[in-house]
Amino acid sequence: MVHTDGHTPLTRWARAWSGCALERHKLLLAVVGAACVAAGILVAVLVPESDGPAWVMAVAGCLAAGVVLLARVAVAWLRRPARLG
Repeated sequence: MVHTDGHTPLTRWARAWSGCALERHKLLLAVVGAACVAAGILVAVLVPESDGPAWVMAVAGCLAAGVVLLARVAVAWLRRPARLG
C-alpha cells in the first residue's frame, strides 16, 4: 500500500498550526510586519485627527499587528531548532 500523508498522525491541519510557515517564510513575514508598522505611521501622519475614534483605532491596529508579527518572527529567529536524539 502506498504511504500518504493521510496515514500519518501529523495531518495538513496540524501542520498548518505547527509553525511551519514561520519556519519557511520568516523574511516574508518580517516584511509584512514592517509594512503594517509603516501603514500605521502613514495613517497617523496623513489622516486628520478630526476623524475621531476610527483614526485612533486604525493607527493602533496597524501598529499592534506589525509589532506582534515582528516580535513573533524575532522570537522564532532567535530560538534554536530542537535537536532529535
